[in-house]
Amino acid sequence: MSWQTVREIKARLTAEQDTIVKEWGGKLPVALIYPNSYYIGMSNLGIQAIYRFINNYPDAVCERVFREPKYTTDDPPLAMESQRPLTDFAVLGFSVSYELDYFNVVQILKAGGIPLYAKDRNETHPLVIAGGPCITANPLPLSPFFDCLCIGEAEAILPKMLPIMKVGISEKRDALLKKLATLPGVYVPCYTSKPVVRQWVADLDKFPVHSSVLTRDTELGDMYLIEVERGCNWGCRFCLVTNVYKPMRFRSIDSLLEQAKFGLQYRKRLGLMGPAVTDHPRIDELVAKLHDIGAEISVSSLRIKPLSPVVLGEVIEGGTNTVALAPEAGSQRLRDVINKGIDEDDILRAVGKVALQGIKQLKLYFMIGLPTETDEDIEGIAQLVTKCKELFDKQQSWSRITLTIAPFVPKAGTPFQRLGMESLNRLKHRLSLLKSKLPSKGISVKNESLEWNEVQAVLSRGDERLAEVLANMENLSLAEWRQAMKKTGLDIDFYAHMKWGLTQKLPWAVIDSVTKKTINYCHS
Repeated sequence: MSWQTVREIKARLTAEQDTIVKEWGGKLPVALIYPNSYYIGMSNLGIQAIYRFINNYPDAVCERVFREPKYTTDDPPLAMESQRPLTDFAVLGFSVSYELDYFNVVQILKAGGIPLYAKDRNETHPLVIAGGPCITANPLPLSPFFDCLCIGEAEAILPKMLPIMKVGISEKRDALLKKLATLPGVYVPCYTSKPVVRQWVADLDKFPVHSSVLTRDTELGDMYLIEVERGCNWGCRFCLVTNVYKPMRFRSIDSLLEQAKFGLQYRKRLGLMGPAVTDHPRIDELVAKLHDIGAEISVSSLRIKPLSPVVLGEVIEGGTNTVALAPEAGSQRLRDVINKGIDEDDILRAVGKVALQGIKQLKLYFMIGLPTETDEDIEGIAQLVTKCKELFDKQQSWSRITLTIAPFVPKAGTPFQRLGMESLNRLKHRLSLLKSKLPSKGISVKNESLEWNEVQAVLSRGDERLAEVLANMENLSLAEWRQAMKKTGLDIDFYAHMKWGLTQKLPWAVIDSVTKKTINYCHS
């Protein structure tokens, strides 16, 4: 045990509000593991909701585990609430939101002294389970490491799962796994023989999701977070959200106001969360009533169309000095290909509304490497951004626009799932072309690592053979990743860049997402 780690954990606990501490006696001890840092994980509403949900179950106790980037396999993971090691828990539950966190999953198990592969564990080891959007979309790359995986929303799965684990944890592992395999939404690799149907809750009001533990030591620490809706109806063909969280559901005004009044005891600023918050059918009424009770408001996502002036005004009054919008593509042809549902007039109208509010900083999100993209589409981004800058300059001087550029990465279960990522050389060419076409003043460009996006693409469309690659990596670097792929005999181009035909069996065919796909294959 590292006493420095214990001191860090205790310091964070001291700074928290509403931490849940329960006695272990006679209860099922569950370690809820977010495979990334405390700073990132504590802004994740999924972790907050599951933490509270499990602790509300009388026969269980749930404690949080995070993994700081500075830790190595010599630093055993410790639970926040009790500083116990992973081996003290009966269940290890991972929540996986990002493909690149797969590396941390492996490191956590190794550092915790848990046999990495499920086949090597027995009744003396914790039951190791996982859920989250990445698992729901494609559990295959991590499946050899887990006893079972949850496909869908935790609120729909845990009520039946927790009692079975509480009773069965003392039984033979095979007997417990067989029982879990009978539950809707539970994928047990060694026993599941037919597609697992994704689970979701119909009435969100039955399961309020908001900040459960408050801390300033996190990205959104100045806010009390409330989930307003779940899912998105816009159907962008590259986006994972539509598939993983379909159908779109809204919380009632009464439920949201009740949560807001409670949250105002902790923070004056409320963060309204969801993929498409402003699509709530009563969003203007909601923000007006939140204003009336004294709340400052931040919204996780502002859509270009419709961009409510009421919501925009409240967000700015709440202290926001930067507004972010996502045109995604520079040409109308390409926006139609991705089913974005907006045109240039919509974009410029939204930017004009923002400029009129006195905002001087605008963030615009674009993607490169989209299916059928050409150099002309990249030039279209530069032309569109120039028009946006001109709009801002008419209202005020010293305005700035920041472009955040991300490459298209194919995601399991989306309409573009069979399409490959553009080659790194062409992506670098397009990024360079974009920068060369933009005005030199008042516009900056930020982009992610294209090489790590390629790794993300491999993991997104991967199968169970990727587990060996993850297991073989001792240090996280691109060189070691490529070496591990080569040693295992797997082809990066096949997973990341190759276009898969309709006869190609998809690794995630074991998942029935219960969604109707508009496009299975794009002919470019």
